[in-house]
Amino acid sequence: MMNMENRRDNGDRAVLTSLSLNAVALSGIGAILLVAFYYQLAFDELPCPLCLLQRAGFILIGIGFAMNLRFGVRGLHYGCVLISAVATAVIAVRQILLHISPDAGAYGSALWGLHFYTWSLVVSVLIILFVALLLMVDRANERARPVSMSICGRTAIAIFAFTAMANLVSTVLECGGGECASDPVSYELLDRLRNT
Repeated sequence: MMNMENRRDNGDRAVLTSLSLNAVALSGIGAILLVAFYYQLAFDELPCPLCLLQRAGFILIGIGFAMNLRFGVRGLHYGCVLISAVATAVIAVRQILLHISPDAGAYGSALWGLHFYTWSLVVSVLIILFVALLLMVDRANERARPVSMSICGRTAIAIFAFTAMANLVSTVLECGGGECASDPVSYELLDRLRNT
C-alpha cells in the first residue's frame, strides 16, 4: 500500500515538473514574440514575409506547449511543437541562405551579433532538442490526463496569448489582408485607410 502511494507521489511530481518545464518553454516563446514585436515598434523594423512565417512558427510552437498546460501532457502536443519547430528552422535556413553571400546584405537588426533569422534557427534547434529530451525522460507523458493549471501556467498562457495576438494584428496591419511586401516599409492597411 505504501509502495503504491510512493509511486503516485513520484508520478504527481513528474507531472508537476513536466508542466513547469512546459510553462517555462511557453514563457520563452512569449518572450521571443515580445522581443520581435518590440523591435518592430521601437525601431520601425517591419518583418519581411519570411520573418512573419517564423513568427507564425513560434506561435504554433507555443500552442503546443499551451495545450500541454491546459489539457495535460501528451505526445500529440509535443508532436505539434516538433513539427512547428522543424518548419520554423527550415524557414530560417531559407532566409539565412538568402543573406549568406557578402553582397546580399542582411535584413533587420542584429541581437548579440546575430540577426533574428539566425536566432530563429538556433532557438528552433534548441526547442527540438528540449522536446526530444522531455520525451525521453518525461514520465508524465505516460499518463495523459487534464490537470489544473498553476498560476505559472496561467501566466505563461496569458503572456503568450497577448504577444501572439499582437503579432497577428500587426501582420494584418502590415500586409493589409493581402500578400505582404517583400521589403515592407509601411503598414498597408493603415495607409489604405488614411487614403480613403
